[in-house]
Amino acid sequence: MVTDQTGIRAMQRLSQRLWSQTSNWHIGDLAWGRNQHIGREPEWPTAYWEVDDEIVAWAWVRLPGHLQVCVDPAVADLTPEVLAWFESVATSDKLSAEALASETYLTEAYEAAGYRPDVGDSSVLHWHARDLVDLADPTTPEGFTLRHVRGAADIEQRVEAHRSAFAPSRVTVASYANVMAAWPYTSALDWVVEAPDGRFAAFCLIWYDEANRCGELEPVGTHADFRRRGLARAACLSALHALREMGAESAVVASVETPEGGGATALYRGLGFADMSRTVNYRKQI
Repeated sequence: MVTDQTGIRAMQRLSQRLWSQTSNWHIGDLAWGRNQHIGREPEWPTAYWEVDDEIVAWAWVRLPGHLQVCVDPAVADLTPEVLAWFESVATSDKLSAEALASETYLTEAYEAAGYRPDVGDSSVLHWHARDLVDLADPTTPEGFTLRHVRGAADIEQRVEAHRSAFAPSRVTVASYANVMAAWPYTSALDWVVEAPDGRFAAFCLIWYDEANRCGELEPVGTHADFRRRGLARAACLSALHALREMGAESAVVASVETPEGGGATALYRGLGFADMSRTVNYRKQI
């Protein structure tokens, strides 16, 4: 079982080693996803597999029955064992597992185990990427200011903005403190737009993978009281400029594609991100 920062770092090492702009897992996904909530460990059975003391696969189950997984293609024949473990810990007879459409070694193993693609699923993630050349300059309406988070003194405001943007949300002051303590968080890449009344109106957090010189935007949001003013765009651009100053060459972000093509996907395309890959959910009825 993986429940502590040592286990999360082990998972991140594999994701970092396999990373490309068309990968399904950036180190930031794990840093954010595993730390944004407190007390959910019993809902998240997690395991990893090693060969010669090197992690080669990990599996993260979101009970009752959804699998998120990373397997080194060099040991693709390990996937059936991972699926068997997943089915042994799932608590539902309706199972799902995700993979990139390009990860054929995973999708073939899914189908061999009786999983079938959900072609009508509207919850798939679309990955977008861009280089950091020719970034636009951020602008905000009069009275709004841009800055990065200044540490513990800003946590309450930062959490309040997040909870409004993603209501209902289980992010708390204590869980965001965990996020800030996680590798590779840096407040220099946690940008906010501060409203004239002092509230945080929008935010963008970037996780920087220095080894691959690529940052991931996760999460990005706007407080419900300040939407449709271009504030999330300004926060993203400020964070992207800071990311470039750290030596990064590219950035990636994932979004759920809506049938209308709007929402976050429209924001990222407007920021110059290009579509790179997408996930597919596979489902199985036990």
